[in-house]
Amino acid sequence: MIFMSFLSILARRRDGQVHSRDEIQELVRGATDGSIPDYQLAAWLMAAYLRPLSFEETAELTLAMAQSGEVLNLESLPKPWVDKHSTGGVGDKTTLVLLPLLAACGLTVVKMSGRGLGITGGTVDKLSAIPGFRLDLTPEEMIQQAQRIGCALTGQTPRLAPADGVLYALRDATETVRSIPLIAASILSKKIAGGSETILLDVKCGSGAFMSDLAEARQLAETLEQVGLRAGLKVKAEITDMDQPLGRAVGNALEVAEAWNVLSGRESGSFTEACLQMVGDVLAEVGRAPSHEEGVEQARAALQSGAAAERAEAWVVAQGGPAGSVQAPEQHFAAAPAQLDVTTSSEGWVSGWSARVLGEIVRDLGGGRKAKADPIDVSVGLESFIRIGDRVERGQRIARIHAAHPEALPAVAARVTSAVTISSEPVPARPFFLERP
Repeated sequence: MIFMSFLSILARRRDGQVHSRDEIQELVRGATDGSIPDYQLAAWLMAAYLRPLSFEETAELTLAMAQSGEVLNLESLPKPWVDKHSTGGVGDKTTLVLLPLLAACGLTVVKMSGRGLGITGGTVDKLSAIPGFRLDLTPEEMIQQAQRIGCALTGQTPRLAPADGVLYALRDATETVRSIPLIAASILSKKIAGGSETILLDVKCGSGAFMSDLAEARQLAETLEQVGLRAGLKVKAEITDMDQPLGRAVGNALEVAEAWNVLSGRESGSFTEACLQMVGDVLAEVGRAPSHEEGVEQARAALQSGAAAERAEAWVVAQGGPAGSVQAPEQHFAAAPAQLDVTTSSEGWVSGWSARVLGEIVRDLGGGRKAKADPIDVSVGLESFIRIGDRVERGQRIARIHAAHPEALPAVAARVTSAVTISSEPVPARPFFLERP
């Protein structure tokens, strides 16, 4: 009966007809209990990619996925309840900085994150680089931890939005990641299941993002806001640049180490400033700061005082990681056995530093997935030492490769070199924020 019923649902999506609430709920039930096999779910995903869902259908899918498991009740925790989510980018380790920084500013952050999709790294994959770090917290454990330290993060679990976990993995394996309605439903279903009321959404735009141009990014931001409104959420969407890697590190363990260095005051620069600006936006949005500027200063004070690093340390230890890893990440993360610095043969100004090419390199080194079941090598990746607009000299180091096998280094170095474009004329630096509400 379910088999025949799902065939009709599949046919309706294929033909571009509108799904009813009952049809969407049947789809979600079948994904959750396994009664609809992967190959049929994959067919529906491709049909939904080619025949996009409306705002109303997307809201129904969002609510059904959120309600496919438990929904956290945060009533015992101090308000405001906030969350932050990025649509994914190369080197995007912002959540690792923002979670303890927001908690240090007095906000409650209970978050569910996913693994990487395509060339973009996932927060769950990054945190799995921390020895012993648990990403399978129960809802009860999340609440108890947030009561103690103000923040908790888990990966997808069978109890929270399980239907999204099934569809999320299949999207990565079926080239349907870029569907705007599916992206919105996946993001917002986890936010509803996590119980948050106010959500900062970082919509990435550029070669290293799912949305490669500003028109696409605007469409995704609008979809997230419209679907969020229909699902009862307060959503603030910002569009940020992803034409070059975010920060210095690309690769799971390398990115965690960079985030801990930012929180501990050992690194500063454009990535740190971007994180402070985002926290300032949240503090102003929830009324904890009278203006964005004063919110940024509150965040900066939490960083400079060491309060954010202390909160990060408490977070790591609470979820099973080693004490001291925030202050000394190099002592706790396995290093890739083969490393090589890449230099430039030209001089001039950096006019391009392709996030897409660099993300593909890290994926091919083993730091990402090509198929659903691919293992992740958390030690591999790249370090970037240039930004668009920088002046470079001939022979200057532009990147460092971290690989599992030395024989891979020459070919990878050639690919890294192909990712950079040098201009004979000065080039302006790219802004991080492209559009803000």
